[in-house]
Amino acid sequence: MSIPATEGPTSRSTAGGAATATYVAARAERAGTCFLCLDDFDVHARRRLPRMLHGFIAGGAETGASLRNNRSSFDRYTLVPRVLVDTSRRTQATTLFGRTYAAPFGVAPLGAAALCAYRGDIELARGAAMADIPMILSATSLIPLEQVRQAGARWYQAYLPGDAQRIEALVARVAAAGFETLVLTADVPVAANRENNLRNGFSLPVVPGPRLCWQALTHPRWLWGTALRTLVRHGMPHFENMDAGRGPPILSRNLVRALGQRDGITWEHLRLMRRLWRATLVVKGILSVEDAQRARDCGADGIIVSNHGGRQLDGAASPLQVLPAMAAHKAGLTIMLDGGIRRGTDVLKALALGADFVFVGRPFLCAAALGGAPLVAAAARLLAEEIHRDMALLGINRLSELTAQHVLASA
Repeated sequence: MSIPATEGPTSRSTAGGAATATYVAARAERAGTCFLCLDDFDVHARRRLPRMLHGFIAGGAETGASLRNNRSSFDRYTLVPRVLVDTSRRTQATTLFGRTYAAPFGVAPLGAAALCAYRGDIELARGAAMADIPMILSATSLIPLEQVRQAGARWYQAYLPGDAQRIEALVARVAAAGFETLVLTADVPVAANRENNLRNGFSLPVVPGPRLCWQALTHPRWLWGTALRTLVRHGMPHFENMDAGRGPPILSRNLVRALGQRDGITWEHLRLMRRLWRATLVVKGILSVEDAQRARDCGADGIIVSNHGGRQLDGAASPLQVLPAMAAHKAGLTIMLDGGIRRGTDVLKALALGADFVFVGRPFLCAAALGGAPLVAAAARLLAEEIHRDMALLGINRLSELTAQHVLASA
């Protein structure tokens, strides 16, 4: 087992959270579960979750070209270390929008997380708080945003239609709940063609049938620990946070209509959000320099360079491919990135190429499904430990020392 009680990268985490995460890690080791890196959480979640749910987490759109490219793009860059540098006092503490975090990464928004992990959004928020990193709550979450805010989430991600009244009402609700950062995801004008979900028997709304029942019965830990436990304690899950009011249940045929009208949203709606929202405003799903500049001109404080984890337009460029051009034209805009990050070296490559911060999604949801908040914190500590080690091997003490000279692009 390699989830050490680190010094440096997570020293600002609470002692109770660290102790709980260590306890869960020890239990996992006795059960024969070994977590040495973020990919290991996916391996074990594949066994724990019904195929339809693991496929929903792990899959992409159509052929999966963008999903694969997100990972392979990191292999196109190699690192150039400097030696004989005293790195004994290195730190990865990172300030983002005026708040300092223990590491330069956070938890990306993860829709329908509570289907995969019991009280998934709350567990992700608590785990992120234990690790002293930010967590973005997805609009397609199944737990009211007010409850997740109380658990520690400070960022909320919205899918919005081109409807000023609905935008105004939702922004007011998010502000009243006390969120500090509002993220507009702009790359989902329509639902993607996720053929893998259909092949695995997964859909939203959920359609009960023999195939779904068989998958549930053959995965009893998920059936009893997540599905039935949720139904008994909290009733049928609803999409709670897409609008100012409660959305439809996950079995509702009205879900498609509730998700509609996103193809009508424009830059004018972003300007409206800027007028309404007094705190930090971020746009997610940007892949072109021109769109980054328009977001800045509309008043956005930052962008998340993203292709939605390869889950929207198949064949879209990977975030890392377009990152250097974004960084060259940032002009005061905070640039963040998600997609394909699995190692500490991935984080450092992204920062060297111009990102100010990065987000990681799938591995943290797998960790939540396996062990709740403590294992989410343990996963974060694994990644932070890799970064801490890699900084010494690169010969840097501060992440601000990273430049494009630390990476080489492959021919």
